[in-house]
Amino acid sequence: MMKRKEFMLGAVAGLAFAAAATAGGVIDWPSAQAGPVAGVSGRLAPSAGAAGLAFAPPQGAPLSFADIFQQVAPAVVQIDVRTPVETPRSLQIPGLPGFSIPVPEGEAPQGEDGEEGATALGAGSGFFISADGFIVTNNHVIENATEITVRLADERELEARVIGRDPATDLAVIKVEGADFPFVSFEEAAQPRVGDWVIAVGNPFGLGGTATAGIVSAVSRRNIDPSTANYVDFLQIDAAINRGNSGGPTFDIYGRVIGVNSAIYGNPLGGSVGIGFAIPSVVAKPVVEELMREGRIERGYIGATVGLITPEIQRSLQLPNRRGALIVSVNPGGPSDTAGLRAGDIVLSLNGREVENNTDLTRRVGQADPGDNLRMDILRDGRRQTVTVRSGRRPSEEELVAAANGSGGEGPAPAPEATGVEVGGVTVAPLTAAARSRFDIPREVNGIVVTAPGRGSARGFRPGYVIMRAGNRQVTSVADLQAEVEAARRGDRGVFLLVWTPQGNVPFVLELPDPE
Repeated sequence: MMKRKEFMLGAVAGLAFAAAATAGGVIDWPSAQAGPVAGVSGRLAPSAGAAGLAFAPPQGAPLSFADIFQQVAPAVVQIDVRTPVETPRSLQIPGLPGFSIPVPEGEAPQGEDGEEGATALGAGSGFFISADGFIVTNNHVIENATEITVRLADERELEARVIGRDPATDLAVIKVEGADFPFVSFEEAAQPRVGDWVIAVGNPFGLGGTATAGIVSAVSRRNIDPSTANYVDFLQIDAAINRGNSGGPTFDIYGRVIGVNSAIYGNPLGGSVGIGFAIPSVVAKPVVEELMREGRIERGYIGATVGLITPEIQRSLQLPNRRGALIVSVNPGGPSDTAGLRAGDIVLSLNGREVENNTDLTRRVGQADPGDNLRMDILRDGRRQTVTVRSGRRPSEEELVAAANGSGGEGPAPAPEATGVEVGGVTVAPLTAAARSRFDIPREVNGIVVTAPGRGSARGFRPGYVIMRAGNRQVTSVADLQAEVEAARRGDRGVFLLVWTPQGNVPFVLELPDPE
């Protein structure tokens, strides 16, 4: 990126050249059309175009966004929130980084009004979605808020309450009391295309009603935010959105809401670099309607972790293509476990429709109602089978995170000595009762145990990991792994492994070293 000093020097030089050139009478400023000037060789002069018409934008482009802004701006609001912050247990000594003084119990700093526990102020954006006071915003704007104040375009300030939140899509609905509020609507039928005009309205840096315009830069941007990756493919826009724009609407040139501003790629100060992301209306509208109606989102759940079939996994398992979803782990006692789904299965179709990838499976399961039967065609041990899973209710994102954080320990204790057989760079041994106790391996985990740090492509392996599957087979002995490694060597490919670790199951393709 050009540094500021270089930019200033370049700008000054450019202006100097332009001024000199203009003074010398050799060029004019660029114009829409130009033609030669009679009697002056090479000189260009502006032309008003055919029939003397002033410059006009191409068909579909507005002369100005002013009418659109005036139409929709009354429905856009500023949202101010107060949230608790953790009281520091030590005070930093200025000028001495790394040194601090412990704060005694009962002497923690107080909040702004003298109460125990400090609070922080934050701000975001939102918009009315109904005349009776329902407002859409981002979950991260109002999450953990103890106080929410909505500032309207006419400067009125109203207290708001939370109706419902959905961290999985980063959407939330709040409500203020009153009637006849101006509101806007989501557009579902006409989907935006790359290059279509957009206008973003919101509250950047707490400045209040601000409009920026640009185009749709891309659609279906995936994995922008890990917390919403399962359910949201974002619109990418280049209309400037900054800190404080979160939760505000993205409009098309007809004033219809096509997205909810949610994330940016920004500079260290949070300013726009021309890359912003909005939750598409096709995702937001049904979530918002369910939050307004029920106060929460209920999704289907099969109690399994699913993974992407990478090119390496496809090659190692000799699959015809990368379609489908890999079952990485199954929660004990969950719907998948009860139905007989196993770690290492590949789900090929759901209720007769082909599964594209792990995200496709997650979203389609989420669309199911608790109690629905989900018929899955799977590939297990190289053969097709059918498993029917009765959908459960998906726990909240907070519950899932808590369960994930509680499932892993500090890691297995090192083995007192490295015993076992080295296979493909991994030292393994049978999973005995003594090894299970030493490494704290759950009784439902079966396979062979790693007894020494791996080497080569297996250098990430640690003592206490368990290899549960190799290729298309369950591993019950060291000989099973040796046989799969030899078969992979003959086929000049890696070996697919499904490995238990204290932090969860991990699919891994072991690239084999040359035999010694």
